[in-house]
Amino acid sequence: MSNVTKVVELKTKRFVIRKSLIGKNTIITFTNKKQENVSYNHDEVYNAHSEKFNSMNCFQKYKSYTNTNAVPAFCRNLQTIS
Repeated sequence: MSNVTKVVELKTKRFVIRKSLIGKNTIITFTNKKQENVSYNHDEVYNAHSEKFNSMNCFQKYKSYTNTNAVPAFCRNLQTIS
């Protein structure tokens, strides 16, 4: 029996980190203002910055963090963003 993990691909209109997607192995793709497609692994971004996301008021209240225009500056250095 193989131990293959299912990857879920999700297209959105903005950068998003959601509590409901944690652990789901989701690749998210969105188009920024420059009409460039940006893809990232939701779990890798969340795991790298979980303390920051969990301390945000929006994440506590709405269970998500979004950025309409671009990848947040604190996430841009991750290898998982392309």
